[in-house]
Amino acid sequence: MAWTGSEYGQRLALEDGAQEALIGPITEETLQRVTQEHGLNMVVDFSLPYPSEVSTILENYCLKQDIPCVRFLRSETDVPRHPLIHEVYGWVEAAQLAARLGDTIFLTTGTYNLEVFLSSQELKGKRIVVRVLPEHRVVKKCQDLGLTPRDIVAMQGPFSRELNKALFKAYKAKVIVTRDSGPAGGTDTKIEAALDLHIPVVIIKRPPLKHQHPVTSLEEILKLLAE
Repeated sequence: MAWTGSEYGQRLALEDGAQEALIGPITEETLQRVTQEHGLNMVVDFSLPYPSEVSTILENYCLKQDIPCVRFLRSETDVPRHPLIHEVYGWVEAAQLAARLGDTIFLTTGTYNLEVFLSSQELKGKRIVVRVLPEHRVVKKCQDLGLTPRDIVAMQGPFSRELNKALFKAYKAKVIVTRDSGPAGGTDTKIEAALDLHIPVVIIKRPPLKHQHPVTSLEEILKLLAE
């Protein structure tokens, strides 16, 4: 079974070619039902490559059931050593640090865990700008959480170094918050743009895996499945 997901829904790709969409939170009960109906002998987790509740639930369930859990990971960014770059391993820590670094926080993390920043006591009174996908449900979530149109940048990437610089300047960003989604996710161009403008960057890194087996290519996954 391969698992892909986001906060809006998850999709299972089963060995027989069938797919099943799951809308709503993932629970151990959901996984038990899928196991009973389809029979699982391996899980491949393709969900977001940073601290994720879905991955934790999958990992713990597979550990209990003695099912191999393979984690697909993008390559991490080669982050330069620089006094303006700050690496953290959690969302709350990122919000607290951003609050100490400036008064206008530009989030390039989408709406995932946006609530952490908007509910942070340390960030009360500071401006929070978010860059998100131009999709109705995404923009609606931002508005439902209290953000006004002036603080919502709804754009589809990829974003070049120069475009990032233009946006950071236009919104008078004082701190950039990003997650390390690797060069494929444009983390490097965000860092470069921020450093060009002498803006501090808070990078949310993924924590070390505990029980999942990490792979970085589809070839590795196919080899494991064949074995």
